Amino acid sequence: MAAAGGRLLLLRHSRCSFSQAESAVPPQAAGALYPPIVASATAQSKAARRRRLELFYQRVHEATSIEEKLRLYGKLQRPKYMVYPQTFALNADRWYRSFTKTVFLPGLPPRAAPAAAKAPGAAAPEAARSAEGAAGAAPEAATALAAGAEAATAAKAPQAAAAAAPYLDVGELRSVACDALLQESFYQNKKRPFLYRDQEHTPGPFLTQLVSTLAALLSRRNPLLAASSLDLKPEVNYYWHHGEEVVVHGHRKGRVDPVRFQIDDKPHLQIRVPKQLSEIVPLESDLGDVPVIDHKPSKLPLFKKQYENKVFIGSKVADPCCYGHTQFHLIPDKLKRERFVKAHLEDQIEVLYRANGIASLFAWTAAQAMYQGFWNEADVTRPFVSQAVVTDGKYFAFFCYQLNTLALTVETVKNNPRKNICWGTDSKPLYDVVEDGSVKGFNDEVLLQLVHFLLNRPKEI
Repeated sequence: MAAAGGRLLLLRHSRCSFSQAESAVPPQAAGALYPPIVASATAQSKAARRRRLELFYQRVHEATSIEEKLRLYGKLQRPKYMVYPQTFALNADRWYRSFTKTVFLPGLPPRAAPAAAKAPGAAAPEAARSAEGAAGAAPEAATALAAGAEAATAAKAPQAAAAAAPYLDVGELRSVACDALLQESFYQNKKRPFLYRDQEHTPGPFLTQLVSTLAALLSRRNPLLAASSLDLKPEVNYYWHHGEEVVVHGHRKGRVDPVRFQIDDKPHLQIRVPKQLSEIVPLESDLGDVPVIDHKPSKLPLFKKQYENKVFIGSKVADPCCYGHTQFHLIPDKLKRERFVKAHLEDQIEVLYRANGIASLFAWTAAQAMYQGFWNEADVTRPFVSQAVVTDGKYFAFFCYQLNTLALTVETVKNNPRKNICWGTDSKPLYDVVEDGSVKGFNDEVLLQLVHFLLNRPKEI
């Protein structure tokens, strides 16, 4: 008993001395002597999953080239929804706006007319208005002011004509469009097209000839077109995440995964340019609401498939023409207007055009942004603007798209007020009918809108 009591007393004394010695040690410096405790990168916990995601983000951020960043971004292959820009689905445009966080605004954005598009006598109305304003004060002063304005206008007319470049002749443009249409519809002796190949028979060659001829004709007025690249039936791809879902089948059943989407587009024509188009509105503009659809994309319907995740604008990263100008999409024969009318779905005709414009332009502009080094964890610092024309050979619809954000994942979309914006028009006919070697009911408004699209250029040019 005495020995046991002695050991207990010694133990208490040692504990007391140890606590005194420990309190006497000065606190450690601010710099940690050991690495931080982090979750395992191979465990099955939520913390481990977050760490694996952070390591992946770090590798993408530290990629030394755009090609390496794109390779890492699309490295992990899982089943993903295939988004078809040209689709038979009802009200597909609302779903596509939800997937891409896009606000749709009817009509086209107002743009300042380029200086070269103004007529030589554009200063005369301003002078006349000044003269009219002075007429109320004194008749003699008004007469003198009017004479001075006429003299100033006459003196400036040669300078304005020289600065205006070749004047835009609507008659010449109409002649070019009618010649291209008659060449494919009347002068050539073509055989009957195969089933569902009517668009490849006449509208496709007509659109190719019309765009290439107008681009060559207008390159004198728009230097950007002279340095552009015209692609025939290129491939455009974009892969992104938006939303979350629970894996239903397979060995990964029960896990929470991001909802993956892929657009594989093939426009009939597209124009790429070496300089980016000017922004339409500021980056943080809020011009409307984005539809919120809580249903699974399979209800649209969309279907899943596992294959290569690809981001592609129609050319390689090293191509100097790395910005988009205008795309031209040809509606397939299976989705022509007559089929919608026959099925009593007239209200879905414009939905088809809108869905095509939204999905195609989002994929193209987003891929352009990724070619510049941006992605969902490094959002864009400037808007990306592109245009699109959707047509079946007769009816034309025009769209402008401004990409303001790539941050569409669950983690990044929460604190992201930016929204992508799309402007679009309803489809209008370019002509009524081709009869007896002449085009009847030609619509100059549609042709001029197409010309204005081709004349669009950055402000500094």
